[in-house]
Amino acid sequence: MRRRFIADTWTDTTAALTGDQAVHLARVLRAEPGQIYDIVANGFLHRAEIARVSPDEVLFTLHEELEANAALPLHLLLAIFKFDHFEWAVEKATELGVGSITPVLARRTEKHLAQAAAKRVERWRRIALEAAKQSRRTDIPAIADPIPLKLALEQEPAATRILLSETEQEVPLSAALQSSSAGELALAIGPEGGWTPEEMALFTTHAWQHVTLGPRILRAETAAIAAIAISSTHFL
Repeated sequence: MRRRFIADTWTDTTAALTGDQAVHLARVLRAEPGQIYDIVANGFLHRAEIARVSPDEVLFTLHEELEANAALPLHLLLAIFKFDHFEWAVEKATELGVGSITPVLARRTEKHLAQAAAKRVERWRRIALEAAKQSRRTDIPAIADPIPLKLALEQEPAATRILLSETEQEVPLSAALQSSSAGELALAIGPEGGWTPEEMALFTTHAWQHVTLGPRILRAETAAIAAIAISSTHFL
């Protein structure tokens, strides 16, 4: 199985890796002209041949387009929690195929995390990039800048909107998915300590369906991965 990289720049016939990716390929993997790799350029997967190698850029000639799986039409609204756990959730959500992630500032997001979140976004995007390459995705999930919950709900375009709720005991996620329409799905995961009653009411106002994953109390990152895995079957 050929190694796969996601191009930093591209044209109709070429693609290039720059920065850390170029350094890794040129110095660690000792890339040479003529070697063949799988390269994702502009969202499309190609067989590609190295044309030129330098310390800061590896240039490829793009050959035939290869078959590839599309990302899930799933938008994850993930309330910000402890950064090491949050980063793990971003990595695994990427591996599972989510289309986009919005970090959400919730009422119970710890103050120091909320203040530092904006400086962490680029790190989260790098984690998503590496996870996309590792899982052989042809795209990288878009990770938005952190925004307050109210604004995130006002901007949500998905017709199917599902909220994992600790207070909901009757409607399981699987049942909600069976009765939902086709198209993009938005899935909201709360912070440590859960959503406040005011936030729950805000979700209801914006037509989000409250669901449960079962009787166990899960960590936020565990709930996110379980919910994405269950939701992925909706798109098969």
